[in-house]
Amino acid sequence: MWIYLAFLSALFLGGYEIFKKVSLNGNAVIPVLFLNTFAGSLIFVPFVLISYFSPETLQGTLFYIPRASWEVHGLIFIKSLIVLASWIFNYFATKHLPLTLSGPIKATQPVIVLIGALLIFGERLNLYQWIGVLLAVLSFYLLSLAGKKEGINFRRDKWILFLVFAVIFGAASGLYDKYLMRSLDAMTVQSWFNFYQFLTMIPILMLLWYPGRRKTTPFHWSWSIPLISIFLAIGDFLYFNALTYPDSMISIVSMIRRSNVIVVFFAGAWIYKEKNLKSKVIDLVLVLTGMLFLYFGSK
Repeated sequence: MWIYLAFLSALFLGGYEIFKKVSLNGNAVIPVLFLNTFAGSLIFVPFVLISYFSPETLQGTLFYIPRASWEVHGLIFIKSLIVLASWIFNYFATKHLPLTLSGPIKATQPVIVLIGALLIFGERLNLYQWIGVLLAVLSFYLLSLAGKKEGINFRRDKWILFLVFAVIFGAASGLYDKYLMRSLDAMTVQSWFNFYQFLTMIPILMLLWYPGRRKTTPFHWSWSIPLISIFLAIGDFLYFNALTYPDSMISIVSMIRRSNVIVVFFAGAWIYKEKNLKSKVIDLVLVLTGMLFLYFGSK
């Protein structure tokens, strides 16, 4: 069951990436991220309030949020900081890089998760799963060649560096999720880490963006901004619940989630008419093939 939840999560993550790109197009990054965290926290407010003041209403369902200790809140707050660091780098990179390039690069994040899962959690892959991982590594190399055709130097481009940092923090978050899901409730983690992200974004917005807002890219409202939060909330809900299964493997779940690159790739080609699609299709085929090996290796 966990592998199907992972694939559904990937589908919604694809929508999340598309609406994020649309929202950031010609827009200020920090206020978009702030509104994203605000909307994300609002989604869970009704579940928090009902769980606290009328617990019998949601008890026994996936949406019940049990009371948590201060120690648990501390662990979740650390999670929120890791994710927020990944998002800040990710949002800036997404704004300045083509979707058909940034999407496949982010799809290689599970390789780092895999190394961590092998070293920290003792996960072991079978032959099919190893083939899927190696195909992902190969796709990253081919992607760097495609990027050069668009004048993007993987070693020197600032936004590629931002994307690399986003991938590293994202991988750290994935490994931390596996640790948290061993003992914590999925809704507790998802609801409170969204709330703590929003609180952390308030000083970032007021200190880093607001004073110099007239000198940078102006902010404009778009209805695609709340859709970022909605698609992400559903994708993360499926993801956290996949990790609650005792036999789930974070290395595989993380890899499958990055198959959202399929949705992102076609959006970049159709909506933004991005270049060098033929060479990038090879990378996409490698990612797809890798996902198939991971799927059959995990059945």
